[in-house]
Amino acid sequence: MNKHQVKGVTNQVTGKIKEAVGKATDDQSLRAKGAARDAKGKLQEKVGDAKEAQREARIGHEVDRGHLDRH
Repeated sequence: MNKHQVKGVTNQVTGKIKEAVGKATDDQSLRAKGAARDAKGKLQEKVGDAKEAQREARIGHEVDRGHLDRH
């Protein structure tokens, strides 16, 4: 798991909490901020997923070409 994935999940959780508190207190502004944070987190996690897939593909390619030692 890379930093983008961790930050993404953290933002999603924070956003869901803010949405829930906003709903419980009937605070539309807090609900909107929570929804925005959740959306940001989802996007951030997807960026992290893409970077992780790219990293894994690069490492796999380097192993296939013998650039990395296999211990």
